[in-house]
Formats: sequence, C-alpha cells, structure tokens
Amino acid sequence: QVQLVESGGGLVQTGGSLRLSCAASGSLSMFNVMGWHRQAPGKQRELVALITTSGSTNYADSVKGRFTISRDNAKNTVYLQMNSLKPEDTAVYYCNMVRYPSNYWGQGTQVTVSS
Repeated sequence: QVQLVESGGGLVQTGGSLRLSCAASGSLSMFNVMGWHRQAPGKQRELVALITTSGSTNYADSVKGRFTISRDNAKNTVYLQMNSLKPEDTAVYYCNMVRYPSNYWGQGTQVTVSS
C-alpha cells in the first residue's frame, strides 16, 4: 500500500514563501504522474501543479511564475515551492500520485496566507 506523507504547511504573510514536501513510501519511479492539488473552504479541489516521470510540468494559471514543483528521486519526495503567496492561496494542499490505474492521496496540509 502506497503512503504519502505531506509536510511544510503553515501560516505565512502575504508575499511570503513556503515549501511543501510529499514523501512517498516507495520509489517515485513507480508513479506516472505526481502533483499537488488544493481545496479552499466551500470550493472544489483543484490542480495546482504536476510533474511527470519524464520531468514535464504543468501549472494552474493562478500559480504560474510563483510556484515550482520538483522531485528528489533519491528521497522519494516531491516538493512544491510557493513564493509570493496571496490570501487566495489559502487552502488545504494535497499531494497526489498516479500509478495507472490507481490514484493515491496524502492527508493534506493546511496553508494559510494572512493579508
């Protein structure tokens, strides 16, 4: 059973930075796609960023230029570097990894950006 453990959330002021980490219980090479989603109160969960095994990345328009997704295969960890944070970035952030046809989720980590 694959387990994903997130860390790095917290409270930050507008314009600040945070780095989220997602540690997988196995090698990243077994996953097809790795990514981060978020869900704000009263809103649907949305894709924030993803990275494929080939290294291709994709970002939501709302975070382009501010967030960077990366991975460290040696540590089986995927990161989300978040800069220039805005209050509208406040949400629970979830790590997601896909190993076709299965979909795995972390428990979520809260990010709160104060104005």
